[in-house]
Amino acid sequence: MELKDALRARHSVRVFSNEPVDESVVRELIEYATLAPSTFNLQPWHFHVATGASRDAINQVIAQTTQYLREYVDKIGPEAVDMAARFYADLGGAPVVIGISAPVIQDELIDSNNICLSIGACIENFLLLAMEAGLGACNLSVPEWVASDLMETFGVPEGRALISIMILGVPDEVPVEHEHQSDVITWLR
Repeated sequence: MELKDALRARHSVRVFSNEPVDESVVRELIEYATLAPSTFNLQPWHFHVATGASRDAINQVIAQTTQYLREYVDKIGPEAVDMAARFYADLGGAPVVIGISAPVIQDELIDSNNICLSIGACIENFLLLAMEAGLGACNLSVPEWVASDLMETFGVPEGRALISIMILGVPDEVPVEHEHQSDVITWLR
């Protein structure tokens, strides 16, 4: 598949079959995802991969966020809140949940935005590689309400911060294609 085709075909998957994902496949996805560029070549990412009982423990923590979703009903509407609550209840059945952490850096030359941009590049690699492998994935922000509980459950050591969460599995849905914004460029001449 050509890169442009892959970029157009990649969608976030939020419903998965109960088919497991082989550990060697996850390792290979991570290996190639980490070829991403990073600020000062720090390669700040670390992957905390949860399957089985560990995955279920992570899901229990994330499911607690549903109690906070009602705060967003005015912004996103009741249907979207209900859909999000159903999703967070079991993370779409994804058999693999991955936390990505980064070091907490106290350096004037390296700000946290650069670290997050580096991890974002790594995540995009992972998402494209997952699609190429016939898998579905979705990148999730870390719910602030349960961030410390997630750090503990993922086993993120002191001195690191949980930056993102990805779910991975065999897709059991055809994602809805969304229209992409076209007015995204300002030319300075």
